[in-house]
Amino acid sequence: MTRIMIGIDTGVNTGFAVAADRGNGGELEQVESLSITQAMLKVQKQVQTWGIQNVCLYIEDARQRTWFTGGREKAQGVGSVKRDAQIWEDWCKEQGYLHKMIHPQNNSTKYKADAFKRITGWLGRTNEHARDAAMLVHRRFARF
Repeated sequence: MTRIMIGIDTGVNTGFAVAADRGNGGELEQVESLSITQAMLKVQKQVQTWGIQNVCLYIEDARQRTWFTGGREKAQGVGSVKRDAQIWEDWCKEQGYLHKMIHPQNNSTKYKADAFKRITGWLGRTNEHARDAAMLVHRRFARF
């Protein structure tokens, strides 16, 4: 049985990563940055391909974050990311998708490209959002 894990890093640039476990451990298959609607379409395609019971979304939940630095613009951005987390959670519930809202503290984030490649083995181009999404699913297969 194949299990599919999808990592979502919420925001204007939505980080999106897919990892598949085909019985031999997890392997990253997609790591990219998309709009929220593009990411939702890709989730639907994964569910259509693998079945709703075999796909789980791991979504970074900025609503759980209590520490922030920066000025007014930063605060507005944080509000937007929190709203995106709520949208993702509501959408997953409406669709009946398996999902876990992950506290930002429980994700390894902000890796530079070279460290990310070394840790995950992913050789494709990435940005910070895509890498953060990938880290949500990297090595989580035992907890699916």
